[in-house]
Amino acid sequence: MKTLIKSILNVIPTKMGISSLLIVILFLSCNQKTFNNETALLDYIKDETNGYTQHKTINGVDYTLTYRPTDMLVKQELSDQTDKEQAKTLRNKYGKYIYFNLSMSMNNQELLSVAPKNQIEFGQMVNQLAFGMNEKVHLYTQSKDTLEMADFIYPRIYGMSRATTIMFVYPRNKIILNEPYLNFTIEDLGLYTGEVKFKVLTEKIQNEPRLEL
Repeated sequence: MKTLIKSILNVIPTKMGISSLLIVILFLSCNQKTFNNETALLDYIKDETNGYTQHKTINGVDYTLTYRPTDMLVKQELSDQTDKEQAKTLRNKYGKYIYFNLSMSMNNQELLSVAPKNQIEFGQMVNQLAFGMNEKVHLYTQSKDTLEMADFIYPRIYGMSRATTIMFVYPRNKIILNEPYLNFTIEDLGLYTGEVKFKVLTEKIQNEPRLEL
């Protein structure tokens, strides 16, 4: 943001004055929305027209990819009483990464409930979901530059959800985020879907919505 404002200032004639600068800053800041509660932020994120959630159904398997804003993780760790200094510290901590939630289901049920045909396949899928998704999920640019996954988190809540949901964590690489978009792909998990690909616009990540903390 600072770099962009500086670039704009270089082309604005001095006689245009401070008012023009204020208009530019206001225009730039309008791209980032702020919400006063988690429910409003979640509703905004879940609305596919806003570009943070995407959905595909392939061979009976439902895939939903959702970008998870930094402030949602910050809010999880904050106490009920907002501490601005603590919020700033947590934003610096979580802001070093970008987060995606990938949900997968069949017949409105989690994969483990319907995909495995026997105990052997069940065990193989559990192992894949818990330990091998770093080999199956990839995030890369248009020019094939790959972001190395920092971590992924698979909560073992078998039988308690209607979808298998995994959170993927990647470093917030500023150079790569200057690309127009990223490709988020999932290799076939033995469900006969082939590779599933989502296109993530980087401007959405750069201007991710925030909470009033």
